[in-house]
Amino acid sequence: MKTIGLIGGMSWESTITYYEILNKEVVSALGGFHSAKIMMYNVDFAELEENMSTGNWDGNAKILSEASKRLEAAGADFIVIATNTMHKLVPQIEKSIHIPILHIADATAAAIKRDGHKKVALLGTKFTMTQDFIKERLLKAGLEVIVPDEKDIELVNDVIFNELCLGKVLDSSRKEYQRIINSMKALGAEGVILGCTEIGMLITQKDSSLPVYDTTIIHATEAARMALA
Repeated sequence: MKTIGLIGGMSWESTITYYEILNKEVVSALGGFHSAKIMMYNVDFAELEENMSTGNWDGNAKILSEASKRLEAAGADFIVIATNTMHKLVPQIEKSIHIPILHIADATAAAIKRDGHKKVALLGTKFTMTQDFIKERLLKAGLEVIVPDEKDIELVNDVIFNELCLGKVLDSSRKEYQRIINSMKALGAEGVILGCTEIGMLITQKDSSLPVYDTTIIHATEAARMALA
C-alpha cells in the first residue's frame, strides 16, 4: 500500500470526511484490521484565509509547498490537497516536490464522464467558480461547465466561509443552494459538482434535483484507489 500525504485543515471540518473515506475504502478492499497509510499535515486555515482575502496567493503557495515537502521527506508517495480552491496553486507546489499530486478536478471529471454526462454546474468558492484552475481541467476532459450568476456566486461563497467552514449548517442556506441548483438544471446542467469540500455538509443527493458529484467523496475515494493500486 502506498502512503498518502494528506494536506488538511482547509477547513478541518471537511478533512474529517477525507480521513473517514480513506480508511473505509481501504478496509472495504482489504478487510480485517487494515486501514489507510496516511501522513497528514494540518495547516492553520486562518493564515490561508487571510492570504486569500488580501490576494496573497504566493504566501499560500509557500505554505502548501512547505507542507508538501515535509510530507515527501517523511515518506509520502503522493499528495492529496483536501480542498478545491488551493488546487489553484498546484503548478507552483509541483515545482517544489518530486512526487505526484492527485488533482481533484481530474478525479471529478473521470467520475462525471463514467456516468455519460457532458454539461455540469459548478458550485464552490468564488475563486473556484470564477477562475479557471478547476474549470480548465474539466473543459480539457471534454465537459461543458456552467456557474451561477454573479449574485448567486457571492451567496454560495458567503455560505461556505461564514457558515460551513465554521461548522454551521442552516436549512435556509440549503434552500438557497437548492434554488441555485434548480436554476442550473433549467439551463441544461445534467449534474452538479459540489466543488468545495464543505458543501457536502449542506447538500447531499437527496437535497438535489440533479445528480451530485461531491468532490470530497470522489477525491478521497480515488486517493484510496491510488494507494492500493
